[in-house]
Amino acid sequence: MDNMEKALVPEGAAKPARNVRKIYEVTPRSRLLQAAALAFCLLLVNALGWPWGAGNTVTVFAWYALLLPAVGREALLRRRESRVLLAYNLLLAVSFSLTSNPFFRLWNFLALALLIPLQAASLPAWDLLPWWRPAMLKERLELLCRGAFCHLGAAPAALSAGREKKSVSLTVVLGSAAALALVSALLPILASADALFAAATRGLTEFIQLHFARGLWKFFWALVLTPFLFGLLYALRHTPARAGTHTLCTVDSALFAIILGALDVLYLLFLAVQSAGLFGGPEYLAQRGLSYAEWARSGFFQIVGVTIVNLAALMAALTFSQQEDRAWRVLRGLAATLVGESFILLVSAAWRMTLYVSAYGLSFKRLMTYWGMVMMALFLLAALEKVWRPDRSFCRRAFPLALAGWLVINCIPVDYLIAKNQVDRYLSGESPILSVHYLAYSLSYDTLSQLARLDPELPLAVCEGDWWDSQKTAGSLLESRRQQARADCADWRSWNLSACLAAGQGR
Repeated sequence: MDNMEKALVPEGAAKPARNVRKIYEVTPRSRLLQAAALAFCLLLVNALGWPWGAGNTVTVFAWYALLLPAVGREALLRRRESRVLLAYNLLLAVSFSLTSNPFFRLWNFLALALLIPLQAASLPAWDLLPWWRPAMLKERLELLCRGAFCHLGAAPAALSAGREKKSVSLTVVLGSAAALALVSALLPILASADALFAAATRGLTEFIQLHFARGLWKFFWALVLTPFLFGLLYALRHTPARAGTHTLCTVDSALFAIILGALDVLYLLFLAVQSAGLFGGPEYLAQRGLSYAEWARSGFFQIVGVTIVNLAALMAALTFSQQEDRAWRVLRGLAATLVGESFILLVSAAWRMTLYVSAYGLSFKRLMTYWGMVMMALFLLAALEKVWRPDRSFCRRAFPLALAGWLVINCIPVDYLIAKNQVDRYLSGESPILSVHYLAYSLSYDTLSQLARLDPELPLAVCEGDWWDSQKTAGSLLESRRQQARADCADWRSWNLSACLAAGQGR
């Protein structure tokens, strides 16, 4: 025991090691980047309200203005993937300032919310999975989460970079903001507790709520978001990522050959029966108690869904089958047959929809359905390429096609075309009903130029039904819609070209 005691250090037994503190590589320049991150967060909490408009455009451009000095021009533009996504995201952002269609705005917002993080996650990591591998979504999401939540200490480290003492000005700013936030929150509570205090501070309460309360809450949320954003920017610049190994599991080709063979036989029987309706004409359908319009509408969306299932089955068979025996050659032949049958099903669906549109005119869903069928036809071509070239990646073709197709449909004046078709049919007497309310309120402001062709004194009850107020006219509805457009143009966050043009009509 004596020898053991002599062996101990004078301070006594060894103490457990403490957690090692992270050392962040920050410079005085990092404070400027952090200030820019705070400014971006302020813009973010101010601009992303509803309704969407130019505020979204400004926010996306501001993001790239922040990202460029944070990661460097070389990292942002080095890879082709990043350059393409940069151009694509900026074009989608511009669309918020051009159109007022709520459908496109929603899906453009969701697309940007996905594509911008995917692009950012790829900047520091040159050995990540390529973009056409679906597994890259999980990999890049993990990188983003690690960057945002594991580097919160980078923000306070940047504040003290190059300084031995704490910044007095920063302390004053943060202390004043916190004090004003607490006062604005507690003052109404105290006023509600005492009527005399409420009377004495009524003017001060109204002044704070009018000039400070809303702005302070936005500043508070910007302060909360800034450490996460700055930590992410720090990770993108300093933290490399490493991709793991991914092994693909394969099965016997005969398994998928049986599945595809069964599908081929099923669709051959279906097409044989359906061809009678396609080529038999109205007389054949009348014998079976169906009108052309009823037959055109029935089963359309089911056929579209079947085509999607076929694509999934094809990709599973071509991806997970063993490519080395006779069953594999049979499988490829069955896959090519399935692609051909899927094309015929799409043509049938397009023919049905054309018949339905000829009877009832265009609508937003019907026009987008045409676009969806064109996209599925392109995806089937990509699948056919993989049938003949199994080494090619389907996603490598499908992802760019999807992005390009979505950008194209954003550039087409969809609402204008729909309104023109419906108004033309009504004015020519082809359709006795015109859904003015649908065209005016369910679509964008682009429809107003076509609705202006109607007689302003036209009662809406005449063209839509008796449920409308007999005093409501097309002119009054248009003027109400134009007032909404002027309200959107009055706020920079909701401003867009479509609303601006509509607001100027009729002046």
